[in-house]
Amino acid sequence: MINKKEVKVAFLNNSIDTSIYNPEEHWKPYLEAELENGWDSFKATKSHFPDLENGYTHLLLTGSESSIIERENWVYEEVEVIQEAVERGLSILGSCYGHQLLAYALLGPSAVRRSIQPEVGWIPIQIKERSEFLGEKRQAFSFSVHFDEVVNLSETFLVLASSRECPVQAFQLKGRPIWGIQIHPEINISNAQKLLKNLIGLELNTTPVFEKALKSDPKDSGLIHGIVKNFLKPRE
Repeated sequence: MINKKEVKVAFLNNSIDTSIYNPEEHWKPYLEAELENGWDSFKATKSHFPDLENGYTHLLLTGSESSIIERENWVYEEVEVIQEAVERGLSILGSCYGHQLLAYALLGPSAVRRSIQPEVGWIPIQIKERSEFLGEKRQAFSFSVHFDEVVNLSETFLVLASSRECPVQAFQLKGRPIWGIQIHPEINISNAQKLLKNLIGLELNTTPVFEKALKSDPKDSGLIHGIVKNFLKPRE
């Protein structure tokens, strides 16, 4: 395990309704496998954020039922926290909504948009660049559920992975331990099926998309293990 004295993680939970989607439930087993004494969790949607003066070294931004296009006040508060974390040199990982929020915080509204084609279910992604974060170039499978996406990255970013429908599945701010991933590798197959059922139960106009995904064959390459380990590495 990683020594708590070297790593202090702030977990920014962007979930709206944890009875539908509970990021802590999904991330907990992987974080506990690496961290000796846990992490500090903050409910971003309730304007509960960490004081970065308290020695945090890592910031993890979760997914959300919210849309990055339709931003409420807590989003702008979180953007300020992210920008401060970047200035302080923290390691940062954004997943799905957190991936989009990270791009928005660094580049502004031109860096996010509605997806031309949403990706819901287990999808193949192409890891295009060898990196310490995602490892070797290859194809991998992971669960995904997103209706917005990251676009128009500047030359200060490196696109690490893409999919057929989403050109920016993963990125890194060049030379910095700052990463975004559009997929949900932290949601295992059984939890993904549970989430899809929860979403179907909401009877939204997107219900057919969720029903189709639930009927598809699940494929998960286990990317989460390497992602968490590499993200939590102590940095000098």
